[in-house]
Amino acid sequence: MNPIELDSAEFVWLQQRQYEQVEAREQERIAQAHKGLVVVGKEIVVGDDSTDAPPALRGDLQAAVDRIAQLEKENRELKQRNSQLEKTVKTLQSQVNSLQKGDAKKDDADDDDDDDDDDVDLFGSDDEEDEEEAEARRAERAKAYQEKKSKKPAIVAKSSVILFVKPWDDETDMKEMERLVRSIEMDGLVWGAAKLVPVGYGINKLQISCVVVDEKVSIEDLSEDITTKFEDHVQSVDVAAFNKL
Repeated sequence: MNPIELDSAEFVWLQQRQYEQVEAREQERIAQAHKGLVVVGKEIVVGDDSTDAPPALRGDLQAAVDRIAQLEKENRELKQRNSQLEKTVKTLQSQVNSLQKGDAKKDDADDDDDDDDDDVDLFGSDDEEDEEEAEARRAERAKAYQEKKSKKPAIVAKSSVILFVKPWDDETDMKEMERLVRSIEMDGLVWGAAKLVPVGYGINKLQISCVVVDEKVSIEDLSEDITTKFEDHVQSVDVAAFNKL
């Protein structure tokens, strides 16, 4: 097919009719080939109305169908996982809510068990009150605090003490020494057990225990009293042990 140049710009085909017939047959063949391909389930098959489907085209379409089926499967699996995750999240949230409710109840119980001093607010907010009303409220709170405090039993601090009372020599009457020591009486002093402890060369010292109320009895004053009052029998007094009760 050789073209003839007309006016140096246009071409005309001598066999134009033949070219158009060839092109029409090719278009019909391609259309017929596509028409013959039918999707059945997950496979590409050739329909009854065509037997001219290219194998390569059939393979490409089959691969596309397979990929779509795989994507649908993965989508279903993702939906199942999302559903499971939602259930897990709901379960965890329920557990967290239960723990928070338990902590809140525990805090309320702890607040109820706090010392009575914590129940009295000596410094209430008076931002919206005038000065006189604020003073009255503070005075009322202070009074309530003092009343509660006065009703509390006073804690008595006591100590357990062991004294070593040493005689002058081995001729000192140790029974008399113990009697003299026990003869000292003070408010807050209770004498306990006593025994003799060998020192050496036939000399014994008196080990005697007592319980004292710290606010009422001074161990230093007690030791000085024993030494001063019974100086004929007592050489010195030492504190062997001192424990708070």
